[in-house]
Amino acid sequence: MSAPSFRVLIVDDSDQAREGIRTILGGDPAFEFVAEGKNGMEALELTEMWMPDLILMDIQMPVMDGLEATKRIKAKFPYVKIVIVTVSDDITHLFEALKKGAQGYLLKNLKPESWHEYLRAISVDEAPMTRELAFLILNEFSQIEKPAACTDPLTFREREILALVAKGLSNREISSRLIISEHTVKNHLKNIMQKLHMENRVQLARYVYEQNWLSKK
Repeated sequence: MSAPSFRVLIVDDSDQAREGIRTILGGDPAFEFVAEGKNGMEALELTEMWMPDLILMDIQMPVMDGLEATKRIKAKFPYVKIVIVTVSDDITHLFEALKKGAQGYLLKNLKPESWHEYLRAISVDEAPMTRELAFLILNEFSQIEKPAACTDPLTFREREILALVAKGLSNREISSRLIISEHTVKNHLKNIMQKLHMENRVQLARYVYEQNWLSKK
């Protein structure tokens, strides 16, 4: 039985950027390109027309930017996965994208192989946070005064897993590090997210840094 393919919408005002994305992912049977847009308004229209599984969205675009488009699309089509693809490593853009409902954030200068692994995982709800983003977040939180650690509802094992998530490790890498099954890691993460009322790994990483569980090496 062949693996499922994910219908992809590319939204970027740069012809060169869209071509680059097609080149990176074009040989991967997991992704089927259904349409392309040049601004956030077109993203809304094309999403309704094509009902894609995954949208690769730029931030800075005319007519409507990617962050506003993300917010509107997620309100109308909550099932769709949206990954912000940008040259900007500004941490405020990352957090803003997540607040708008994006599932992920890719920097355009990442190696092509990183795109394949990350977007496949995003599509099946198992995406680790990239190590590049983990580093950005750690840098950001090392610059501000952290609040005193407060009582949290997590077990020691859950805190162990969270610390590894914050370092950018995947479920498989965490299972190997802690000598537990990958299935167990997934269930722990489901429990953690439920306890903390969070939805993704970047939010979990931010919680770890706020609790002073990691320090910059």
